[in-house]
Amino acid sequence: MLAIRLRRAGSKKRPFFRVVVADSRAARDSSFVEILGHYNPRSKPAAVHVDTERVAHWLKKGAQPSDSVRTLIARHLTAKPAAAEPVATTLPPPEAL
Repeated sequence: MLAIRLRRAGSKKRPFFRVVVADSRAARDSSFVEILGHYNPRSKPAAVHVDTERVAHWLKKGAQPSDSVRTLIARHLTAKPAAAEPVATTLPPPEAL
């Protein structure tokens, strides 16, 4: 089964992750099918760059996202609802009262 998961890169104490499609039985940093993007948790705010079209493609093919990738997509890549603009209330002119 294919999994969409994080693959660790970067040096010691400085994690950097690639979002990849890999066989679920393969080791964390071993072979993969395709790189979908990357995630840097150390930057403020965390930098997430993922090709959403390719993620959708692999999900249609049956790939299962890991818990961390599912959370990453939900927090950083889904469209946030637009905040409702406050309605400006205007009072009628004083002579109308």
